[in-house]
Amino acid sequence: MSRNVSLTLQNTGDSRSIVEAIMADNATAQVREFPSMTKIDCPDKLVIRAGSVTSRIGRPWDVQEIHLSVISLSGTVDEEEDEFTLFWK
Repeated sequence: MSRNVSLTLQNTGDSRSIVEAIMADNATAQVREFPSMTKIDCPDKLVIRAGSVTSRIGRPWDVQEIHLSVISLSGTVDEEEDEFTLFWK
């Protein structure tokens, strides 16, 4: 049985690029936009790749910058140098 991981980001210029990268790299992700935040749900696993965000944001992007935009998340976090992953074990 599939279980959604979830990521909610503040609506900022940087987070819009992060959301675009997430949608490009996670085909099953579903986005819901609200006035001040964007919620992303994805079955089982969601991966944010630094290279994908960098290409959209127009500057080098460090994975730890995600913490500047995160409102909430649901899932197990695996944070590496080039990827931020949410998943359920």
